[in-house]
Amino acid sequence: MGRCRKRFYEEYGQEFENDESFEIAYKQVKRIKGFYSHLKVYLIVNAVIIISNLSRDFSGIKLNEGAFFELHTYSTAVFWGIGLAAHALSVFGRNIFFGDDWEKRKIQEYMSKQPVNKNKWE
Repeated sequence: MGRCRKRFYEEYGQEFENDESFEIAYKQVKRIKGFYSHLKVYLIVNAVIIISNLSRDFSGIKLNEGAFFELHTYSTAVFWGIGLAAHALSVFGRNIFFGDDWEKRKIQEYMSKQPVNKNKWE
């Protein structure tokens, strides 16, 4: 049991003892936390790989200009990025950008921006 969950159970244990919605919410938060950990590792590891590929001169720190346009410099980031995108879809669902109520909110936003013309035909 994680520290946060243990502390939460200690404080509110009687209240959420058999609550199914708490378990679902806890699992979702854990999945989101796992995704952000995956993103952090992705950024750090790929930054190190790209920097090491760009400075392959063993005598000192010198940029290899030809490495900017080579496939192997960015291949790990690209293929791992595809896996990271799949992980994001599994965590956040297909509606990352357009949530359930997005269409309704946009219609209301555009309706509120338009001036009300009641005497349109007069």
